Amino acid sequence: MAQNPDPALELTSLKGVTRTLDDWLTMFHLCAVLLPDRPEAAQWVPVVRRIFAVLGDADCHTAVWVAGNDHIARRILGSAADDFLVFVDPDRALAKSLGLEYLPAFVHLRHDTTLGAATEGWDARAWQRVADEIAKAMAWSTPQLVDEPGPPPTPGWPV
Repeated sequence: MAQNPDPALELTSLKGVTRTLDDWLTMFHLCAVLLPDRPEAAQWVPVVRRIFAVLGDADCHTAVWVAGNDHIARRILGSAADDFLVFVDPDRALAKSLGLEYLPAFVHLRHDTTLGAATEGWDARAWQRVADEIAKAMAWSTPQLVDEPGPPPTPGWPV
């Protein structure tokens, strides 16, 4: 079951910037899609684009977190790696700190680093609930994930 993460956890961006989770969230909430280090993770790039096209201008950071190194992140995300804030985490420290068991996952962290909402695996309705929660918290428009093209439902892959 998802839980509040460790605020002192260090996250490193694809650009090599390392800060604690607390530092990344000082001013803004975090809307993050967490992807496994598997080639199948590329199926979620269009979903990420849909989410971030709507929430990208809201008062939250939108980010993709990849359970792998720079090379794996670029391989999964392709050109999207340059379009988003991307965190790389070969040790899966963030997913473990959040208490997640399966990836992909969609997570909302408040600026005080507490968990707002989370879902694991891919179920468009569950991801829609997280998107709705983020939009409500940001007083923003909601990205539509249900009845849109997407990957087939899956429980995901173990963290």
